Parts: sequence; C-alpha cells; structure tokens
Amino acid sequence: MTRRVAFVTGASRGIGKACAVWLAKAGFDVAVTARTVREGEAREHSSTVAKSDTRPLPGSLDSTAALVRGEGRDALALPADLLDRASLGAAVATVLERWGRVDVLVNNGRYIGPGHMDRFLDTPIELLDKHLEANVMAPLVLARLVLPQMVERGSGLVADVTSSVAWIDPPAAAGEGGWGLGYAMSKAAIHRFAGVLHRELAGTGVVAVNVDPGFVATERMAIDMGEYGFDASAAAPPDAVGAAVAWLATAPEAAALDGQTVRAQELTWEHGLLPGWTGPVPNPA
Repeated sequence: MTRRVAFVTGASRGIGKACAVWLAKAGFDVAVTARTVREGEAREHSSTVAKSDTRPLPGSLDSTAALVRGEGRDALALPADLLDRASLGAAVATVLERWGRVDVLVNNGRYIGPGHMDRFLDTPIELLDKHLEANVMAPLVLARLVLPQMVERGSGLVADVTSSVAWIDPPAAAGEGGWGLGYAMSKAAIHRFAGVLHRELAGTGVVAVNVDPGFVATERMAIDMGEYGFDASAAAPPDAVGAAVAWLATAPEAAALDGQTVRAQELTWEHGLLPGWTGPVPNPA
C-alpha cells in the first residue's frame, strides 16, 4: 500500500500532539516538528515582557513520536523553530527524502513567548515581528514547500489552526481576559490563507481549511494561562481537535469544506468521533 504522510508543527504537546496521534490512528506516518526534543527541556514560555518563565513544560517530540509509533505507524521527530526558516526547509527536505511525500500539512505551531498577553504600548515592535514570522510566514513557507507535490499528485490537505481572535474583539484588555495584538493580527492574517488557496488550487484535488479549535485544555493552558483569566479546567480536550483533523484528512466529505473554517469541536461532536466526550465547550471570549 502507498504510504500516507502527515507533517504536523507544534507537535510536542497540546493540539499538535493530539493531531499527530489521531492522524497515526487514521493510518498516516507522521513527521512532527517543534523546538522541544526531550522531556524536561527549559525554554522561555512567559506570555508577558514583565517576567520570565522557563519552567519545563510537559511534552516533547520524543514523547509524541513514541505515541505515533504506539499506533503502529512510523514517526520522524524533526526539531525546528518557526522563527528559523532554514530549519523548516530542512525538516520538509528530510521528510520528502525519506518518505517521498507529504499528504497532510497541519500548521498548528505558533509563537510562544512575551507579547502574547501584553498591551500594545507595552509590546516591543520586534515581538510583533516574531508573531508574524512564526504564525504567518512559517506556515506559508511550509506550504510553498509541500504544495507542489500535492498538486502534482492530485490530492492533499493543508489545515491551518486558526482562532476566533482572528475575527472577534477581545472581551477585555490583554492580561485581563483578553489577548495581545500580535496574537490577534497574526491569526487574522493566516486565517485568509485557506480561502485564497481554495480559489487558486480549485480542481487540483488539494483542500485547504481553517481549523478553529475553540477553547482547549492544553498543557501550557493549564500551567500558564490561569493568571490571565483562562480556566483550563473548563476547556475541551486536545483530542477533540485531533479527531476532527484526522476526519478532515480521510473523509471524502471533507472536500466540500475547501476554503472554509471548520469548528473542530462541533465537527467531532456531530460525527461522534470521540466516544465518551460530553461535547463542545463555550469559548471564554
């Protein structure tokens, strides 16, 4: 049988990890990228310029790759940084060299660091640049690298993990239940990508969608975001998003969603993809 390959960014934990595992369950070999290779690595993940936080977060590429292999599929753990275009190119080149194809690209990773929960006047301009580079330009770089072989083959999926911050105003200021400009404007920018690809690649067999995860209880959400007004205990599990992405990658009906925004929790609930789950949760915004 022909190998099916998925490429997932930000896959060391949270939504990216769930997408990798559910794609493996669906029969894909999975290449996973992130900065954290092994459990316990320390890296800056504070959302504000006001302080530093380098406590190790749970999750790693090694752990996610092990889960993928536990589903009986091959895994490639490829360290990469969304702020380093060369590392992204090297990761894609490795996948294409070893496995010969990428059928599914999941642009899940995003900028993690100061500026996320800072007000505009408190945010250095260079941090806004980092948001745009990681959240907009990096997904576009990856898409440019994998789309030609998708078009040539006549099939493929580009799934961009978006956020409702792309189209709604925050309910409060950043740090008080709202979010910073860098996060909002970068998500708004990448949110336009699927619709443009829908027009440009019509008839090629390649599908592009936005995946709105809703409010999800990731590891970082639980550890970092409570102080900013986000209660992870009220959020949905990452598996609710992973199951939706796997459905988009395998269901023939997914082609009808080309260019659209898919609400992952609602899709998973409507199709009964996550048995035992009590259903979508309200977005705190």
